[in-house]
Amino acid sequence: MATILVSSLLATLPVQAGSISRIEASGSQITISFDDLVEGASSFSLIGPDRIAIDIQGGKAGQGGYATGIVKAVRQGQFNPNTARIVFDLDQPAVITRGSFSNDGKSLKLQLQSVGQNQIATGRQSFLPPIQFRAEPPRQIYSVKMPLGKPRDSVRLPKIYGPSDPSRPLVVIDAGHGGHDPGAVSPHGNAYEKNITLAIARAIRDRLVAGGMVRVALTRDSDEYLVLEERYGIARRLNADLFISVHADAAGNEIASGATVYTLSEVASDREAAKLAARENKANIINGINLGGANQDVSSILIDLTQRETMNISADFAKLLHREAGRQMTFRKIPHRYASFVVLKAPDTPSVLFEAGYLTNKDDVAFLNSRQGRTKVAAGVGSAIESHFARKLAMR
Repeated sequence: MATILVSSLLATLPVQAGSISRIEASGSQITISFDDLVEGASSFSLIGPDRIAIDIQGGKAGQGGYATGIVKAVRQGQFNPNTARIVFDLDQPAVITRGSFSNDGKSLKLQLQSVGQNQIATGRQSFLPPIQFRAEPPRQIYSVKMPLGKPRDSVRLPKIYGPSDPSRPLVVIDAGHGGHDPGAVSPHGNAYEKNITLAIARAIRDRLVAGGMVRVALTRDSDEYLVLEERYGIARRLNADLFISVHADAAGNEIASGATVYTLSEVASDREAAKLAARENKANIINGINLGGANQDVSSILIDLTQRETMNISADFAKLLHREAGRQMTFRKIPHRYASFVVLKAPDTPSVLFEAGYLTNKDDVAFLNSRQGRTKVAAGVGSAIESHFARKLAMR
């Protein structure tokens, strides 16, 4: 069970609010100073142009900042009453490799590292000051408990549709979210991501079954909640040849639109390979290779080689998906990106996460919520899948 604390006070009135007194970006290091304590900070990357944004919770914006080196300019403003936002314009693609508050909680130091464009991952990094300096929660609270669920030891395997020939490739389509997890909620007609992803997954299944070239299974075919590990776990247990997780994005503005294909990032793959080697204790079977008789170093190497090959296949399919589905629907300017999504971390199953559009965009919602739009999505994805396996067959 997880406990959610709901404040009886207004959330827009922070307990502590430190103003940003100085920002200095020199070389590959950023130092942000405050005149009083803040609640915490988080960072995220922006592309086109390359930027890093820092949100200071419980902070008040100041003015400007000094910049040289990787950072070429600094801007700041008040994002909302409780959050100051700092934007660092970068001279080259870079990511934050580490960050920490000072012992007194009145400064935050961040370390930057230059990277390639495809190494910039989505998602936020959080930084918290020492515990004694965090803002105290309101005294009057209510405790609400709800079950979040844990991965089940043995999730029921889904039905496999299509040809009965077991030699045909098997594709597992994962409809994101479900059950008590609605995903993104559109402000245009109250469309829920969990319903849209399920409808798209079913449309892709029907398109593939009609094509008759591959077998297909859905991780869920109803309004069911699955823990992330269970989703790619189903694909692995079925020995799937391809795993596609379908989602619909959301943005802070209504302008963002178009589809995106994500594959696992290089950094995440190395970390996950190490965890897998330790967790499975050399007893797992990866790509038909029994690791039980190998020592730890050999096991790690085999897993790493397998996952790198899987990532290459996934990246190739992502390009193919953009090429084929791009004839049916609109994609973002940079259609293929890399990220550390949990559902992409099966080391021996080529996997992509397909964000079909933005639920915060009125046109995207209308497209994804219509039978005609879902048919176009399914046609594009189905064509990409069939081309992918036809290419593999030709290479044999």
